[in-house]
Amino acid sequence: MSGPRMNRVVKDFKCASTGGTDVRLKDYRGKNVVLYFYPKDSTPGCTLEGQDFRDLHAKFRRRNTVIFGVSRDSIASHEKFKAKQKFPFDLLSDADEKVCRQFDVIQEKSLYGRKFMGVVRSTFLIDADGKLRAEWRNVKVKGHAQAVLDAVAELDA
Repeated sequence: MSGPRMNRVVKDFKCASTGGTDVRLKDYRGKNVVLYFYPKDSTPGCTLEGQDFRDLHAKFRRRNTVIFGVSRDSIASHEKFKAKQKFPFDLLSDADEKVCRQFDVIQEKSLYGRKFMGVVRSTFLIDADGKLRAEWRNVKVKGHAQAVLDAVAELDA
C-alpha cells in the first residue's frame, strides 16, 4: 500500500474519538485537517509531539485547521493521555489499524535488534477540499508542529 496521493482527495474514513463520537474525514470539509500518527500514548516523543501541537493549537484554529492525533491505543488510554496533557484536540483510536494502513504508516521497525510492525511517526495535511497537500514521514519531533503550521499558512498564500 502506498497511502493517499498528493493533491488528490483523501478517501473518507471513520474512527473512534475522544470527543465521544466517531470522526469521519468527510465531516471536516471546509476546514484543513492535520492528522498526526504517533506510536504510543504517554511515551516521551509522543508526549512532546502532542504538547507542541497543543501549544500551537490556537494558531491552527485561526487558520481554519483541526488537529487529530492518531494511534492504535484504546479510547480509555487516549482519554487519560489527553486529560493529563490538556490536549485541546481529539485523539483517534485506530485499534484495527484501518486508518494507519490507509495512510501507510504501519511499517517494520527495529528496537534493540527486535523487528516488529509499528506506527511510523507521520503527519498529513489535508486541505478544506479534502485533498492531501503535504505529508511528513519518519518525523523528528523537534520543530515539527511549527513546520506543519507553516505549511498550513502556505495554503492561504
